[in-house]
Amino acid sequence: MSSTATATATEQLIAASRERIDAIDDRIIGLIQERMAVSAVIQDARITSGGRRVHLSREMEVLAHWSDALGKPGTGLAMTLLELCRGRV
Repeated sequence: MSSTATATATEQLIAASRERIDAIDDRIIGLIQERMAVSAVIQDARITSGGRRVHLSREMEVLAHWSDALGKPGTGLAMTLLELCRGRV
């Protein structure tokens, strides 16, 4: 295979992989938006029943779950996700 053919194959691989990443990102964004909506339902129900908007022990469970799955970066992702779903506390 010539160097030109190799470069073209590499460029095609990169372009196809970037398209896959963009599609995955779109799915992740959609799932985060779905999670935000479900979280809003829970918060509304909790507030309506006289409870607090945020349940700290549940948030600790979420943080542990993400950390166990992804390590330290998972904790950062979980913190961002929690902030998106409940706002800053």
